[in-house]
Amino acid sequence: MDAALTLACALAVEEKVARKAGARAARVGLGARMPLPEGQLVSFGFAGSLDPRLGPGTLVTARKVVDVSGATLWEGEPLAVAGAEPVVICAATEVSDGRARETVASSSGAGAVDLESGTLARSGRLVGVVRAISDSADRPLGRLATAARADGSTDYRAVVLAFVRQPVTSVRVALAARRAIGGLRRAAAALR
Repeated sequence: MDAALTLACALAVEEKVARKAGARAARVGLGARMPLPEGQLVSFGFAGSLDPRLGPGTLVTARKVVDVSGATLWEGEPLAVAGAEPVVICAATEVSDGRARETVASSSGAGAVDLESGTLARSGRLVGVVRAISDSADRPLGRLATAARADGSTDYRAVVLAFVRQPVTSVRVALAARRAIGGLRRAAAALR
């Protein structure tokens, strides 16, 4: 893999997984609002499923990135990661959970959604997207949707409140995230 290629991660946990696998990684925060590293970028981390066939832990690689209206922001050859499903990624500007996700799916025509790929595409330095599905429309994030801070760190108070107020949903989301982390480990090793 090219030494100038950096895995751009929204969350601290995604960055940690990538670095531990030996990949070059940088945290860019939610929506990639933090300063972007130099060089070519891969949008790397969790994604929400818009396609019922894509369950938690499924690796996806983008053949196209679109906005919520379906307009193309980036198109290219999917990155070669064993077992990754080539899909269209929707670059959302806010977390879409539950029924709102159905609207995003129908308006964009995408198979998965994230918050960072659009910003990275607009930078002109995006070379691909590799994501692991962490949640789906039928298995929403619930209160854990607010557990990530803008800089990608974890708001542990929000995590505790989510587990107290929505224990079943929160445990299900945590288990799905664990499966997604396993997929990210495999992908980061392939991209190093």
